[in-house]
Amino acid sequence: MLSIGEVAEKSGTTTSALRYYEQIGLLQPPRRLNGKRVYEDDILGRIDTIKLAQSAGFQIQEIKQLLDGFDSQIAPSERWRLMALKKQEELEAKIQQMTRMKTILANSVNCDCLSWEECFQESDIQKREGD
Repeated sequence: MLSIGEVAEKSGTTTSALRYYEQIGLLQPPRRLNGKRVYEDDILGRIDTIKLAQSAGFQIQEIKQLLDGFDSQIAPSERWRLMALKKQEELEAKIQQMTRMKTILANSVNCDCLSWEECFQESDIQKREGD
């Protein structure tokens, strides 16, 4: 049995994060002993999964779906695979968008144009020549 402080320390998270995870349903509320939260050791694995999913870019609702399952017929590993493939597609779109943003900013930093319109026209010409 672990106290909330012990769970926070062992999992590398904060007690407020643990309470938040409970509040939003990522963690089941633990039983209480003398009014204090008492966790089973296996809670650490669930917290590791939450942290891994967060670092992979999953939002809270997606993590809940991953942990709770959107179809009891689908194994957790298959759920993860399907959600990871979808997240990869989202990230690829974001990477492309950020690459375009970076190009626009780089062009504007190096621009000697006298007006925004001229700068944007120059940028459009460079973009078409690069395609």
